[in-house]
Amino acid sequence: MKNREERIEAFKKIDLYPVISSEFTLGRPVPEVFRACAEGGARIVQLREKHAGKGELYRLALECRKIADAYDMLLMIDDHVDVALAAGADGVHLGMEDLPVNAARKIAPELIFGVSTHNMTEALDALGSECDYLNVGPVFETRTKEVGYPPVGLDELKRIVPELTKPFTVMGGIKAGHIASLLNAGACRIAMVTEVTQAPDVAEQVKKLRSAWRNMC
Repeated sequence: MKNREERIEAFKKIDLYPVISSEFTLGRPVPEVFRACAEGGARIVQLREKHAGKGELYRLALECRKIADAYDMLLMIDDHVDVALAAGADGVHLGMEDLPVNAARKIAPELIFGVSTHNMTEALDALGSECDYLNVGPVFETRTKEVGYPPVGLDELKRIVPELTKPFTVMGGIKAGHIASLLNAGACRIAMVTEVTQAPDVAEQVKKLRSAWRNMC
């Protein structure tokens, strides 16, 4: 089991950040998609279940923890600090309506925490919190999550990136064709949902997507 410092160092080395929700797996079991991500070389995967109970999320997390251990991957849980602790996950991604990161840190000091931001103001505010990384998004229009915020857009992202002094990810409507422009903008950790989880061959898709990072970032 990694400690917080080891988890942070591992996080800094990620590239593609698959996010798995059962509603976007084309009916395939979440652990099956998780394992395929691992076989494709992903160094981190987040479980995001907006419509499942905590019991179901916990059971999925336990199965995925075994896979993550076998492939030396980081396992992240969306929203639920208690589930992450119970299942031995590496961290939690917190949204604007979730437990504040400084409070979550008191409960789980060894986990890594990411926070969602949607514009320059929120991103700068996050830098003053106890988060280990922040996410900026949605970068483009997305149908996988109702966020209530307009897309950041590539031009605004280019304004935000130079101001960020903590590791960050980007997410929201990102497809394979966007990767090069995002990498050129300095966004080296890219979270994707359906572009990964709805691919016919998830492992091969992860390999293909990750190849875009060669000689960049």
